Amino acid sequence: MEMDTLERQIIFKLKSRFFDIIDTENGFFHYEKLLDEMLSAIKTLTGAEEIILYGCNEWKQDFFVKASTSDQASAVPPVISLNGLKAWVRESRELRIAGIENQGEELILPLMKGDLLLGCMILKGGLDSFRFLPENILHELSGECAQFLDKAHGLAKIVSEEKRYKQLYRVTEKFHSSMDMDRVLGEIIYTLQEVYPTFTYYLLLSQDNNSHGDLPIRDLEYDSENIAAMQAYVTGSVQFEDSIQEKRSVLYAPLKGKQGVYGVLQVIAPNTLMFPKNEVEFITLLANTAGSALENAQLYQQSKRLITDLQLINETSHRLNSNLRLTETMTFMSEQIVRSFDAEEAGFILISPEGVNSNVINGSTSFFHTKNADPYIRYIKEKIIKERESLFIGDFSLQNQEPISYFKSIMAVPMTQSGALKGFALVMHRSPYHFSFETFKLLQSLIHHSTLAFTNSMLREELEKMVVTDHLTKLYSRSYLDDRIHQSMNEDHEGTFMLIDIDDFKAINDTYGHQVGDDVIIQVANVINGNIRGTDVGARWGGEELAVYLPAVSLAAGTIIAERLVKKVFESSNPRVTISCGVSYWSRGRKDSYPALFKRADRALYTAKHSGKNKAVIESAKNSFI
Repeated sequence: MEMDTLERQIIFKLKSRFFDIIDTENGFFHYEKLLDEMLSAIKTLTGAEEIILYGCNEWKQDFFVKASTSDQASAVPPVISLNGLKAWVRESRELRIAGIENQGEELILPLMKGDLLLGCMILKGGLDSFRFLPENILHELSGECAQFLDKAHGLAKIVSEEKRYKQLYRVTEKFHSSMDMDRVLGEIIYTLQEVYPTFTYYLLLSQDNNSHGDLPIRDLEYDSENIAAMQAYVTGSVQFEDSIQEKRSVLYAPLKGKQGVYGVLQVIAPNTLMFPKNEVEFITLLANTAGSALENAQLYQQSKRLITDLQLINETSHRLNSNLRLTETMTFMSEQIVRSFDAEEAGFILISPEGVNSNVINGSTSFFHTKNADPYIRYIKEKIIKERESLFIGDFSLQNQEPISYFKSIMAVPMTQSGALKGFALVMHRSPYHFSFETFKLLQSLIHHSTLAFTNSMLREELEKMVVTDHLTKLYSRSYLDDRIHQSMNEDHEGTFMLIDIDDFKAINDTYGHQVGDDVIIQVANVINGNIRGTDVGARWGGEELAVYLPAVSLAAGTIIAERLVKKVFESSNPRVTISCGVSYWSRGRKDSYPALFKRADRALYTAKHSGKNKAVIESAKNSFI
């Protein structure tokens, strides 16, 4: 009877002490303090010299020391395997184990919640330390400690959940306060590192990812052997992958928004046979929140990009409709493309109606005016003519040909007007896969909007050239020559003018007919065009008379050119003809005029015609003949 009273007192004191421990927390929770207080209470009641509490780790399937009354290292191992502990408990059904002889006694108390083993306590003392504790007291002691441990664990879980969901609320606020993709991705990793510091994380993203600092980001490989990751991405549901051999568990949570899945969050829990279920909900909520934030950031970036694209098209269209010259138009377009698309080369190539010849338009970047560009132009031209489709090449190589340069990323867009292929735009960069598909679509839109302006600019300049060009010889008209000479005499410091007449031209017409006569004039005009610069002016003066003006050219240089023309005509004409040439010159600082310049050349031509023909005669401003 007295023993029963003693037993009840022991259990009553233990319950009262446990209640006080829980109650004195007053809402300020310390899990470790609770466990220390529990062991202290048991030590006081049982007289144990040392108590070690082992807790069950369901993730790792083993048991580890959670608390101890001693700061010194214990002989008991800090970690016990699950099977080892179960065997230990099975061997101590009477809850007693004799220690090393004459050194003391150990008592094991298994802590059970129903059939679930929560852990165990090992009480250490001297010989016969625990003999006064009957087995029923030990069972009740075990039960009360298990109940207390379960209660403490529940409180700890509540506090932990509250902390994590506060973190989730905080990170959600940060997600939706930023439209920066890198900040959203960084916040995901930071939150996971804060909650699960021993886990490993990767963000498997499905979109183009160029730079995200040091974040653990990988591309989501569509041909990957990682089936679980692809299933999470395709199905939009959490997937698991447990590996007994590697002793780890992996969770794949889709980063899901309202419009789609943008990637997969991979969480690797080491030394775990099965991913803990109570952590899945939190990680899933975090992934869903992150997916929505990624979607918002992408939509925001996309809207900004669309606005920028529209501004580019609008600005380009405005400039193209401002009556720029063709070269100015192409220069502007090349600069816009290089700057907006981060391209290295941008060129515009015209294709002849029959598709045989191609011509690089002035204003293209300098590379296209070199021989190194020819292989690229030929290849793209053949593809464009054959397929009539835009080309988007990420890793280009010229087959069966030594690479002259190393342009790997290529975009080519045909320029068509009213169904007719006029040419194509060619944009290149040395790095492979440099251009995004969005850039390619923007280039298509830009070229389609601009082709009409290109065509109009070319037609306008062709019309202007027709107005100032002689139909037969393709030389400039006399009126255009007059304007250029007046302009030069106002802007340049000197210039040389020559009048050219085909010798005995009437005899050509009488002998061969007017058709051959016209052909002779064309031959002489071609010789002129082939022997003067682009800045010089070759013109038809009238009938079989032609003229050449050389702005900013000295008399000596002009004389050499005149003599070369006389010689070339004699050598190349068929039927063979000769020309006579009268040359005059002006320089700044001497009083002179265009009529005077013409009269001197005309007198020199008259002298050449009456002194043997097939020669060039020069008359200076002093009226002297050379």
